[in-house]
Amino acid sequence: MADEPDKESKTEQASEKKVRDAVEKGNLPFSKEAPILATLVAMLVFALFFAYDSIVRLGIFLAMFLERPHEWSLATSADAISLYQIVFLEIGRAIVVVMALLVAAGVGASVMQNMPRLVGDRIIPKANRISPMAGWKRLFGIKGFVEFLKSVGKVLFAGVFLSFALSDVHLRLLEGMLMLPSAFSMQIRDIVVDLVLGVVIAMALIAGVDLLWTRYHWMEELRMTKQEVKDEHKQAEGDPILKARMRSLARDRARQRMIAAVPRATLIIANPTHYSIALRYVREETAAPIVVAKGQDLIALKIREVAEEHGIPIFEDVTLARSMFKQVSVDSMIPPQFYQAVAELIRIIQGNRKAPKAGTSVS
Repeated sequence: MADEPDKESKTEQASEKKVRDAVEKGNLPFSKEAPILATLVAMLVFALFFAYDSIVRLGIFLAMFLERPHEWSLATSADAISLYQIVFLEIGRAIVVVMALLVAAGVGASVMQNMPRLVGDRIIPKANRISPMAGWKRLFGIKGFVEFLKSVGKVLFAGVFLSFALSDVHLRLLEGMLMLPSAFSMQIRDIVVDLVLGVVIAMALIAGVDLLWTRYHWMEELRMTKQEVKDEHKQAEGDPILKARMRSLARDRARQRMIAAVPRATLIIANPTHYSIALRYVREETAAPIVVAKGQDLIALKIREVAEEHGIPIFEDVTLARSMFKQVSVDSMIPPQFYQAVAELIRIIQGNRKAPKAGTSVS
């Protein structure tokens, strides 16, 4: 098996076909940081617009539940199930919004990067995906080490950013201890919002860089060698040798069809050895003579040979044959400038003049 081309030899940009094939196989650039950023944004939205009401409502329910336990009957299993349903419903109401936001954020982050598509090759089981050795190499190989360094760098960057953004959080907590419980809850909410906002800003910078890097790395991985570009061009345009062979076969078939049509001709106009034009004229069929065959040199001689075999009159006229050969097309009527000359020859055949013997030449 030939070795894969190294990166140094991949000097050409990926072609549209290479990119299209990669997309169809599911090989798409994907930033892992974008879904994380979307999740954090969803949490920020929840903290800003939904968290306070949900927490207050849940707090009131739990306070009532814990302060007045005698109001909840547990005499039977039905009572226990009913209580469980009530508690579960209240907790569900508190978290359903945040769960919906997280799901929408995750799906949206993936869709915005690449439209979803079903790729069968991606879901076919492969041994290297479950191989412990392959997994070990992914985790502790060079790529795994680079990913580890990236994760450490992200944590350090976010930590430094947050340390500046929340430098006064301890003072705000001390102030909150002197507030009413309701006001202190708002203070806690504001601190959480600032915390999430700081992480979102830091993550937005990281995700932006990662998106650009992912796209750049993807295009670099798809780069092609000069030989790959040539091979793809041959596939797109067709192998020149094969195309030449196909053209040759097409010309041969056209000649065979043309020679097979000569017996239908009414007359042949020829330059003694170089050109032959076979014409068919039947008044009921067409308004003017039709060219059923024409040829030069060997083809011209073959047309004359077939005409002689079938008793078709041959008229030798050097000037007319040369002129007509350049201007007429097979299966088309002759141009008007040749009407008079050809009409004279047809009259000869029809008996206005003495017709030549079949297969003989008249000059």
